[in-house]
Amino acid sequence: MAVARFRSVVVDCPDPHALADFYAQVVGGTPRAEDDDWVVLRVPDGPRLAFQRAEGFTPPEWPRADRNSQQFHLDFDAGSTWEEMDAAHERVLALGATPLDLEDRKEKDFQVYADPAGHPFCLCRIDEP
Repeated sequence: MAVARFRSVVVDCPDPHALADFYAQVVGGTPRAEDDDWVVLRVPDGPRLAFQRAEGFTPPEWPRADRNSQQFHLDFDAGSTWEEMDAAHERVLALGATPLDLEDRKEKDFQVYADPAGHPFCLCRIDEP
């Protein structure tokens, strides 16, 4: 029997409103600010993402693990074809994402980006939903 139910993934960032808006455009949903330091995004048919202000925030150094590691990253299904992946790639770039690793995509079936606050996330090509 489980001890508790999963509630949220909470992401530290310098500007919770801006980062919640970025992810709302990536996955849908409407951000709701509880105050200037905490914004919640309820992802349609998905988890709740929360963004909290972290003064002095330093973004992860992907793919380093020896200092300031990424600690976690988010994976998003971007479609089953490379055309869908390419369209998702263009959209996240337009939203302010930065490419981190676009090499060997056909062997890895994913591409790595940083969100506007510097957190890594992946767009993944899936063969089945």
